[in-house]
Amino acid sequence: MNEEQTVFLVDDDPAVLRSLSALVKVVFPRVEKYESAAAFLQAYTPGRPGCLVLDVAMPGMSGLELQRKLADDHVDLPVIFITGHGNVQMAVGAMRAGAVNFLEKPFREQELWDNIRTALDLDARNRGRQSRRRLAEQCMAQLTSTERRVLDLILEGKINKEIAAELQVSLRTVEDRRARVMKKMGAGSLAELIQLALAR
Repeated sequence: MNEEQTVFLVDDDPAVLRSLSALVKVVFPRVEKYESAAAFLQAYTPGRPGCLVLDVAMPGMSGLELQRKLADDHVDLPVIFITGHGNVQMAVGAMRAGAVNFLEKPFREQELWDNIRTALDLDARNRGRQSRRRLAEQCMAQLTSTERRVLDLILEGKINKEIAAELQVSLRTVEDRRARVMKKMGAGSLAELIQLALAR
């Protein structure tokens, strides 16, 4: 697990929150606990890595409402729901909205730990994709319009000779532009260039 990843616990029952925190800390040392969705929202800084272990039924904002709020705010934090009185419709709604799982009490300790590990792995993969997308966008922003056109034609599968004919420039000009595109995109091969360009 990444050291910076935190397991955020939200449950309106202080006793449940304490026992849940103790259980999670056996495997995942970085834990923060909140007694309401509002308290979590006030403390959480978007972008912090981790996952959210969330009670479904809470006074004020429910767990499902908090999930929707995070989605509306484009906060991509994996959610695991815990409930003592869930129903199939509620579980289906939570899963369709992207929840990692919907655990009904009583659940096994290992089941919770496994789901948290899955959620943290998902969070790490999501962050990796976001990082590659940002890098690709930064690289693309450095390209001139002519270099961008060459890249677009490369992505269409065209070889240098075909690009030269389409742009009505010399083969040497295409080779020079292609070399600049590779350098600005930080790509060591055509496959790497394509991966970077498609990551944006």
